[in-house]
Amino acid sequence: MAKYYVNNKQQSNSGNNHEVHREGCYFMPSDRTSLGNFYSAQLALDEAKKKYPDADGCIHCCPEINHDK
Repeated sequence: MAKYYVNNKQQSNSGNNHEVHREGCYFMPSDRTSLGNFYSAQLALDEAKKKYPDADGCIHCCPEINHDK
């Protein structure tokens, strides 16, 4: 299980969305909200989409849920 966060600011350079990050990501934003602990990145993304329907995964720490490829 891992802890996940969502960026509170919309990304301007990566799909114009709110990115989900796994704890420990080098690109973790300072302005973030904890989503909690999840067994999969997809579950964290589902939680993030409740607040930010445009949420997407960070290409670096959550590539399995990144759709901006």
